[in-house]
Amino acid sequence: MNELRPGLWHWQAPHPEWTADEPWPQAVSSYAIDDGTRVLVVDPLAVPNEVRALAADREPVIVLTAPWHERDAQKLVAELGARVLAPPADTAHDLMQKYGITAEQAGDGSPDLVWLRGGGAEVQWYTATDQPGHAIEAFEGREHNDLVLWIESAGAVVSGDTLVDFGNGLRIGDWLRSGVTRDEVAERLRPLLDRPVELVLPTHGTPTDRAALERALS
Repeated sequence: MNELRPGLWHWQAPHPEWTADEPWPQAVSSYAIDDGTRVLVVDPLAVPNEVRALAADREPVIVLTAPWHERDAQKLVAELGARVLAPPADTAHDLMQKYGITAEQAGDGSPDLVWLRGGGAEVQWYTATDQPGHAIEAFEGREHNDLVLWIESAGAVVSGDTLVDFGNGLRIGDWLRSGVTRDEVAERLRPLLDRPVELVLPTHGTPTDRAALERALS
């Protein structure tokens, strides 16, 4: 675990569902941000003991950038009694629109966060139009539920699958569905450049800076 600055930590762990044919590296990133009252744990996987200990003295809040980034969220909820901020999982209609599948194939929608939708913890669902608050601002990325966050207390932008670094620098990911263009995604995210961004924290990649964000959105 690396302390990027006081109250902001980064670590990596191997994604448990990774396979050798994936286009992204096996190691994925998680972050913790201590604002003095809460500790925000972003897209948690293999959370270090130091963060768990800190969470015992703060209000623990799990922040997901996308519903499929739940990773170890359920485990942390059970252990710490954490609240969850999460984008909604894909409905059957979403799956049909994204993947061109039939209603029968879409079934009841995505199984992401089904444990949370069943009342497994205190949760606040959020989108770019229904903001999470708590000094966190959400911007729609490549999907309505793949969000890029501006966290003011950390001076940081946090990204799930929209802004990624697979070893060639920060960029808008190529995994865009039909009908969604890179320019459209960049346009949605350019208001981030009006914020005093100091750090960019991708969950696919390692921490970088404002200049990298500017290049990715140019």
